[in-house]
Amino acid sequence: MDQIHDYNEEIQQLFLNFLVTDPELFVRVNGIIEPYMFNKKFQATVKFLKDHATDYSSIPTIDQISATTNVDLERIDGVNDNHVDWFLDSFERFCRHKALEKAILESTDLLETADYGAVENLIKEASQVGLVKDLGLEYFDNPKERLQYIKSQAGATSTGWRDVDRKLYGGLNKGEITIFAGGSGAGKSLFLQNLGVNWSLAGLNVVYISLELSEQLISMRLDAMVSGYSTKDVMKNMDDVDLKVRMKGKGAGKFRVKQMSSGVTTNDVRAFIREYEINSDLKVDVVLVDYLDLMMPINSKISANDQFIKDKFVSEELRNLAMETGVILVTASQLNRGAVEEIEFDHHHIAGGISKIQTADNVIGIFTSNAMRERGRYQIQFMKTRSSSGVGSKVDLKFCPDTLRVEDLEEGDEGAVSVASSGLLEQLSRNKSIKADEPEQQDTVNQALNMREFMKKNDL
Repeated sequence: MDQIHDYNEEIQQLFLNFLVTDPELFVRVNGIIEPYMFNKKFQATVKFLKDHATDYSSIPTIDQISATTNVDLERIDGVNDNHVDWFLDSFERFCRHKALEKAILESTDLLETADYGAVENLIKEASQVGLVKDLGLEYFDNPKERLQYIKSQAGATSTGWRDVDRKLYGGLNKGEITIFAGGSGAGKSLFLQNLGVNWSLAGLNVVYISLELSEQLISMRLDAMVSGYSTKDVMKNMDDVDLKVRMKGKGAGKFRVKQMSSGVTTNDVRAFIREYEINSDLKVDVVLVDYLDLMMPINSKISANDQFIKDKFVSEELRNLAMETGVILVTASQLNRGAVEEIEFDHHHIAGGISKIQTADNVIGIFTSNAMRERGRYQIQFMKTRSSSGVGSKVDLKFCPDTLRVEDLEEGDEGAVSVASSGLLEQLSRNKSIKADEPEQQDTVNQALNMREFMKKNDL
């Protein structure tokens, strides 16, 4: 097909003539047509067309256009299907080229400040301008083929924790965002690092982006998790640690640890992932961002003080990145002060409000205490799951304070808080292992029992 190389005034007027000839054509291109794409002479006409269609659900007449914008258009006689196909192909290309032209011009200032991620995003968005061609899926056609696709191409990826996978119907999905929420010191980073180890040892390529801890400190933690040495013994056994890590790495996926500064945007993360994939000639499967609250939206006009709006945009942008790249994206978020004294979390305990929860596919709370960590226990609470019925349930995991490894409990481990329990109160009340010389733990039990008695008396 011959392509138009000069979008002169005559061509642009021909495009508009097609639109007033067949209103259905305007409906089909309304999603990509913008006034800036046309010469100054026609910009008011295009704006009038779009505004009229929005306000009155129809395009204006030729006389209305002429009287309002001083542009005389005319209907084209004898338009057939071939003419329509030519118009749609040519007009789609015209809109994309004009969008690219605008993006390139807007990139000049960004290049001066070395904001390459924003430049890449502008160019990418412009290059994707086009008419709707994917008309979705016909539900009643080929259900077996549809289910087989889900099973083979979009199936869940195991977290490496048996009981967690059960609650998530197999694990986490590509193109989704999962948030681990916990208070200060609850072990959010440790959970993300353990996930990274699980997935890397399973053969997935992992990128761990830290906005707080250094690459060296994170790597030393990983050394303990992978080698089995305690963190205090890693430096004493460097040769053995080196051997064990290298041996484990032979059958594992890549595990890239990158420290970035607080305040980065999703575009910065996107640019890094792309650069890493190009230089390493591999496809990233998992992105772990530690953590969401320290990021900023791409739109710099949003105030960092408005945490609700800021986190809303960041979480949406991260989820778009996950969908765009087809990765499993996991991040973390802080719980607010109201969660400090709580033993069960819900949506209002998330710092910044519900904006992150509305966007995330899974939100999982991390509950622990000094006493629990000393006993080698972590509990995670499923606050939101998009693709399973695990909301409100809990899973207990084994934690080794020496190697920092989080693992499944043994089946039937009596030291664990029962997953089927209705809450921690019942477990605390029947725990017979509390000793008299453990006043802090005994106080916790007494408070829990008093709370339960109060709730019974008041029918709560």
